[in-house]
Amino acid sequence: MPAKSAAQQKAAGAALAAKRGDTPKSKLRGASKSMLSMTEDQLDEMASTKRKAKPEHISKS
Repeated sequence: MPAKSAAQQKAAGAALAAKRGDTPKSKLRGASKSMLSMTEDQLDEMASTKRKAKPEHISKS
């Protein structure tokens, strides 16, 4: 599942780094903290989405 916004991609990258042990899980906040339940493959796919033409944020409908 690719990221729908740049913010979602950044959060997935932060969660992936914590899951791999590069950063402490205690440093995560907001969306990245809730993404820890995703698998490493799902986070990798979301974080590696190309950012071109993606909005910074998506408004909730």
